[in-house]
Amino acid sequence: MGKTITIDPITRLEGHGKIDIFLDDTGNVEKAYLQVPELRGFEKFAEGRPAEEMPQITSRICGVCPGAHHMASTKTLDDLYDVVPTAAAKTIREMYYCLHMFEDHVLHFYILAGPDFIVGPDAPKQDRNILGVIDKVGVETGKKVIGIRKNARGIISEIAGKNVHPVLGLPGGVAKRVSEDTRERMKYFAKEAVEFARFTLDTFHDIVLGNKEYTELILSDIYYHNTYYMGMVDSNNKVSFYEGDIKVIDPEGKELLRFKPSEYSSVIGEHVEPWSYIKFPFLKKVGWKGFSDGKDSGIYRVAPIARLNAADGMATPLAQEEYEKMYETLGGKPIHNTLAMHWARLIETLYSAERIAELAQLPELTSPDIRNMDLKTPGEGVGIVEAPRGTLIHHYKTDQRGIITACNLIVASLGNSAAMCMSVEKAAKRLIKDGKVNDGLLNMVEMAFRAYDPCLGCATHFLPGKMPLKIDLFNLNGEKTGTILRKSNGDEAIYQYT
Repeated sequence: MGKTITIDPITRLEGHGKIDIFLDDTGNVEKAYLQVPELRGFEKFAEGRPAEEMPQITSRICGVCPGAHHMASTKTLDDLYDVVPTAAAKTIREMYYCLHMFEDHVLHFYILAGPDFIVGPDAPKQDRNILGVIDKVGVETGKKVIGIRKNARGIISEIAGKNVHPVLGLPGGVAKRVSEDTRERMKYFAKEAVEFARFTLDTFHDIVLGNKEYTELILSDIYYHNTYYMGMVDSNNKVSFYEGDIKVIDPEGKELLRFKPSEYSSVIGEHVEPWSYIKFPFLKKVGWKGFSDGKDSGIYRVAPIARLNAADGMATPLAQEEYEKMYETLGGKPIHNTLAMHWARLIETLYSAERIAELAQLPELTSPDIRNMDLKTPGEGVGIVEAPRGTLIHHYKTDQRGIITACNLIVASLGNSAAMCMSVEKAAKRLIKDGKVNDGLLNMVEMAFRAYDPCLGCATHFLPGKMPLKIDLFNLNGEKTGTILRKSNGDEAIYQYT
């Protein structure tokens, strides 16, 4: 008789999920599932709302990356109303967005992913957290992390009105101009941010790449998948977060296709499974072939390593140097090692800081010409940005009054959803043998999804039926008297009372 191991909840990510690992009679892994048991349903309840409200509504999808949804939604409104933002508006938006990317990447490295490497993948679980990281790198480094994020969020709030729920984006522009005083603070912050990003990369080189065991783990077959990759590129084929074409390369690094935001539905299909509320996008040109990698499978990956694989380089000098160092160290392009996502994320952190410095110098940044009001009758719009977690797509349809009639969101984490399932199962099969399981091994299984920095709160939009529910009943004395279970079976809800 086999055994089931459940990790519930999985840890150090945004949203909720669990992992079920099924062992056979010999104690080896037969199957492992990464499941998302929550439902948010933003696509459905967006219907009937004025389109102009969407940048505020969708920023509520995630409190960690509201900036990504806010900016994708704002760009969708540009397309919906067929209006081109002013040069000042574009500059302000990109500045805001680079600040968001910088702050979010720092959060992930030090607080979510850092404990796995800085503290150790098999360290006691009570130490695998930000306090354990600070204990390893020192209090002064901890103060730097807190300080740089505080400063970034302060400027974000000044530009966008709020940090968590921004009120910046409008169709054709932005709501507020940037003052010269704010520009000076941005210049100062940019220097600080570049220095901090370089310090973080030095820390990564010393603690992670300087550790033979960790380097072998990054290069091991445990965390390796041969897939397609997707990312936004500028006119020079360099990594871009805010604007550009979307480029897809095959597992050998050759360009498969390139598309504009409006063409996404002809490129990406969306597969669903009955055991999860998450969707599984795939490349229509290749097709859905199940949870398998290789050139014959339409599964693709997004996020930092995908963006760097798809692009020809970084658009800023210091980030380009580190980009070249990464590919030289790890054997050339494309990199298929999932844990290399952490290195790529830090390269993007440095790029964000350098780009903030560049944008702070532009005269358009403080121009009062912050909105183009030449809006047309709405109908349909698509907007894409590169979120911290990958390519983020918003697609709205409206009536002539601008009321949403249909909404589709392919959030960034969805681009990696199939790959995360494969990564978790592969890690479980490689790590768990003969029924020997401990907390360290299970954490290493979690590392397979954690590298993707998933936001499962963002990603849960598929509605197969009634949401599973468990309610425990208690009397006035606090004694449990029963349980009500609601299970999903297609379109039916099955209730059990105990």
